[in-house]
Amino acid sequence: MIATVARDTRANIAIARTAFRSLVAYQMSFLFGLLAAAVSALAMLYLWRSVLAAGARGGFTWPDMKAYLLVAFVAGSLVSAYVDYRIAGRIRQGDVALDFVRPVGYQRARFIETLGFGVYELFTGVVVALVAAVAFGGIRGVPSGSIIPFVMSALLVLPLRFGIVYISGLVVFWTRNYIGVQAARIALVTLFSGALVPLALFPDWLHTIASYLPFAGMASTPALIYVGHLTGGAAWTAILVQAAWAIGLWLAGAALWSVASRQVTIHGG
Repeated sequence: MIATVARDTRANIAIARTAFRSLVAYQMSFLFGLLAAAVSALAMLYLWRSVLAAGARGGFTWPDMKAYLLVAFVAGSLVSAYVDYRIAGRIRQGDVALDFVRPVGYQRARFIETLGFGVYELFTGVVVALVAAVAFGGIRGVPSGSIIPFVMSALLVLPLRFGIVYISGLVVFWTRNYIGVQAARIALVTLFSGALVPLALFPDWLHTIASYLPFAGMASTPALIYVGHLTGGAAWTAILVQAAWAIGLWLAGAALWSVASRQVTIHGG
């Protein structure tokens, strides 16, 4: 038992380390993607500073909005397009056939790779956010009573984002093309995660629906907890929704992989 756990741990670390090194090896591609996101975040900061100069909107003051957008930016830097294309690319190029004979399950292996990528993505995302915060006069810290809920919510961002990206990547088994699938996913995540416009500014009916979708947990939930707009029981309820979606998406991804792998067998791999 102990020997099996030790072997699995060594395998997981090796997969994560390989993923991290592959991202570092092609870091220029990743950095250009991150630069585009950073420019977008800076544009949003300038936009919202102008909008909120006339006063608070939807309960957000400029200091609140500044912190909200930067926390959302760091959350959005996880599970980047590099992870996205790697999952879909293995399917399109047929490399996925080799994964059937590997000792580590396909979904678990992709998640461990995502953890390896996440180390680099988190570091660069935080650095860009800190530079932006300095350029805009700093940001407020998380309230002391919200530290634990914020950490819990932030930890759930990566498995949530992985679940959405993994499932959309598996769709390539049927579409054979990922560009349209990726564009649709990005549009849904951008709108309903609250990364650009807080969900509180949506119409009430759309705000209620969006709050219970998996996308809200990718940016809005940790950002709202950070700025103190989501506290106490409401914060923990939102975290439970995040956890439920993370588990649900994992199970949905496993079921979809089971169906997709049978299709590969039917067509001869």
